[in-house]
Amino acid sequence: MTASFDSIRDAVLHLPKGDQVRILTLVALDVADAHPGIDFQENVCGGAARIIRTRIPVWLLESLRRGGKTDAELLAAYPSLNAEDLANAWNYARSHREEMNREIAANGDES
Repeated sequence: MTASFDSIRDAVLHLPKGDQVRILTLVALDVADAHPGIDFQENVCGGAARIIRTRIPVWLLESLRRGGKTDAELLAAYPSLNAEDLANAWNYARSHREEMNREIAANGDES
């Protein structure tokens, strides 16, 4: 079953406030781990988190940063990236530190 945003909005607005809060909580928990500008596709970069519209995995950028590369150096090395892409990568890496450690170790990149 597919419903439109308008029909769902109208249905939610007619619910008791307690039910509205429960729905809002459910949606908030579902999107809490959303990271703008970061994409996952099983057939791209082995399914690892990557910068959207690229094949540049977040773990690679994080590894380079841990190795001392600055944002300016990364932007020069990867001209398809912009400052917002790096901000998105750092946000993702910060909230997924264990994943980054595993990915860096698995790929033998201890820069």
